[in-house]
Amino acid sequence: MTARWHRREFLGATAGMALAGRSTLAAAPAKVTGLVNGHPQAAVAGNEVLAAGGNAVDAIVAAALVAGVVAVPLTGIGGYGGHLVVSRPGQRATAIDFNTAAPAALTPNFYQADESGAVKDNVNAVGWKAVGVPGVLAGLQLALDRFGSKPLAEVVKPAVVFARDGFPVSKMFASAAKAAAPRFARDAGSTKLFLKDGEPPAAGATFKNPELATLLQTLADRGSVATFYKGDIADRIAASFRKNGGLVTAVDLATYRAREVAPLSVEWNGFTVHTPPPSAGGLTVLQTLATLKSLGWPGRSTEPERTRMYLEALRVAWTDRLELLGDPAHTDVPVKRLLSEEYARQTTDRVRAAIKSGKPIEGRTDRRSDAGTIHLNAVDTSGLTVALTFTHGEYFGAQVTVDGLGLLLGHGLSRFDPRTGRTNSPAPGKRPLHNMCPTVVTRTDNPVLAVGAIGGRRIVNAVLRGVAGFVAEGLSVPDAVAAPRVHTEGDLAVLTAPKHPAVDHLKAVGYRVTAGAVATLTALGRDATTGTPQPAVR
Repeated sequence: MTARWHRREFLGATAGMALAGRSTLAAAPAKVTGLVNGHPQAAVAGNEVLAAGGNAVDAIVAAALVAGVVAVPLTGIGGYGGHLVVSRPGQRATAIDFNTAAPAALTPNFYQADESGAVKDNVNAVGWKAVGVPGVLAGLQLALDRFGSKPLAEVVKPAVVFARDGFPVSKMFASAAKAAAPRFARDAGSTKLFLKDGEPPAAGATFKNPELATLLQTLADRGSVATFYKGDIADRIAASFRKNGGLVTAVDLATYRAREVAPLSVEWNGFTVHTPPPSAGGLTVLQTLATLKSLGWPGRSTEPERTRMYLEALRVAWTDRLELLGDPAHTDVPVKRLLSEEYARQTTDRVRAAIKSGKPIEGRTDRRSDAGTIHLNAVDTSGLTVALTFTHGEYFGAQVTVDGLGLLLGHGLSRFDPRTGRTNSPAPGKRPLHNMCPTVVTRTDNPVLAVGAIGGRRIVNAVLRGVAGFVAEGLSVPDAVAAPRVHTEGDLAVLTAPKHPAVDHLKAVGYRVTAGAVATLTALGRDATTGTPQPAVR
């Protein structure tokens, strides 16, 4: 990899972000030792770690810790969790699962949902009963222990500074905080953190979280996040749950583990696509890729035809997803069947029959909304590559805060289907199915692309489109990220990127088409000629 960042490449990446309506990439240091892209302040911190001799894992952990402080509506140190994928040249890719785990008190019928999945007072999404064990810190610590070269005390420093000294409130932060203010006002910790004289922070104001700074510095001084899960800090967290009627206990915290897991993978055109297994969301990406490969997609088809093939394959995968996927430790998830060549051929037959008939495949969905999330990528000069996604869930998660620690909590339990008897129903210790799918693409065991997205359920389909463009169509990283997207969750409602060329065709077939943003995709590859990092965001 060359030690020079080309100004033209940086400007091109910046222009792409402007089109996406948000800034998500920080300039790399003058001497390039790799690159981190994602949230701007987080990327700066990560790139500084690289410049100081850290590797890609050190850098992405530092970046994630900063994002966990400054991307307040989207994710946090108390966010419910996430996944990451690590790939080292010449070695097998691996993944870390730090998704939330349900507390022991969460029985399958705890929320008493009606037939449509509605829960009285929305307690599975907002408030202390929506919170499982926060997995973020355990996951970052495991990544650092397994693959990092720097201690926690060093990589946490930038996050401590942001929490202690503050940062400017963005328009998005201010708007989301205004909407959440009535809920903040019902929680003592959130009132202290977010409301001053009853008012949420305004855009441009400086937001500080000194209690969180103290928490992070304490963990740094101890050299580990262990006491967050067992010890004095865990006891304080558990006490807040008891006081506020939450479910998580000291035992739940002490028994939680982030875990290293083998990624799922699909091969196509000499590339191997790696993404974490359920409870992460990437199985749907791989299942659809397997069908597209069986279809010979895109082939010589026209744009409307290839979009129709793509959409029908994706609708089958989403219908399967909502019926069959959950935590494999608690339910039988048919991973091998869904990724098999036989099942891909069966789906291919269904897709071709639907196209020939001019009618959509029958599909189902449950239509749920979600919002927040942060995705980060990192690569260093050795080729070590990491993709990481983590989240609160929707904006500000459960909208409750551990008073005295400044710890805003995610609402991971909202990711369960609150109805009983379903694959993704709640159960003690179970991890809910979610949409995050950080992905790394390799060629002959060498990483060539890290990619992920933000945008709730749209994450899955955005990652699929970027990866399909890269491995199946041979597009460059920027072109794969810019390829026009469609979003479906299995039924006839389809969201397309504005001015998508297949809109008229899809409407004629019978789809209910609307235009809008299909997530924000963040990718980081390497230029095939120069070896320089090649970022793209859209």
